[in-house]
Amino acid sequence: MKKILVTMTVLVLTIAAQGQTETVDTAQFVAVYDYECRTQNDEAASVTDRMQVVVQVGRTVTKSMPRSVYPVYDDESRPDVAAEFQEALMHMPTVWMGLPTGQTTMREFIFPHEYEGYEPTPDITWTLTDDTLTVSGYLCQQAMATFRGLEWHVWYTEEIPSSAGPWRLRGLPGLIVKAENQAHTFCLAGLRMEASPITAPEQNPEVHRMKYAKLLKHKNEIYGNREYAKKPTYYVPDLQGSITDMSVLNRNGQQLLLANGGHPLLTKAHVYQPLEQ
Repeated sequence: MKKILVTMTVLVLTIAAQGQTETVDTAQFVAVYDYECRTQNDEAASVTDRMQVVVQVGRTVTKSMPRSVYPVYDDESRPDVAAEFQEALMHMPTVWMGLPTGQTTMREFIFPHEYEGYEPTPDITWTLTDDTLTVSGYLCQQAMATFRGLEWHVWYTEEIPSSAGPWRLRGLPGLIVKAENQAHTFCLAGLRMEASPITAPEQNPEVHRMKYAKLLKHKNEIYGNREYAKKPTYYVPDLQGSITDMSVLNRNGQQLLLANGGHPLLTKAHVYQPLEQ
């Protein structure tokens, strides 16, 4: 018996409900992953950050995103603002594999702007091993690869015939159930059988679009700086002038700042652990 609860749900959502977005595919199923990042806080103490990543797997497009971005949750299961701040600590982009055809598109917010990067979808050269492991109730086989400077050890299951995985990991003869390296771990937490719409990036003329190599360089330079953990906005010369709107929430005695359209504004952060270099 599988440890993962599979719910049979068919959802019908209109483009109007999603805002000015275009439906580009329909998910055959949705995979939810627990994601951990092992790092340090601004005082060099070891910490483990945690969030969830939702992956919609369609016929031609796979969309991986922070859980708060995924719209198909009822009010009780929708992440709260504190969860969105935790996601902001971990810098997980929304990734469209196969949009447009043969390409990968990424969206993420790096204060004070939203960015979109694009590039041809890279192949990952996997080395398959004979090692097996039961993960989340599935019998899995191991594979290894070096992708963008990091060595990954993953476990995939042919019980779920899909080449998809979390974030940008893909290309195996079965769904990736677990993936890890020194700093990062993804592990499948649940499957949802949902015919939910996979939407394209929202049309927004203020988004900064560029080749992904340029965006990755910009991101790694900002977050990789030693000043970042102590002062996450160190790179913004005019912080006050860069804020177009601001709200303050109190959660468990802690003040949470939201700025520029409701995006979390961090006052302290953790040492950046890049997923790719």
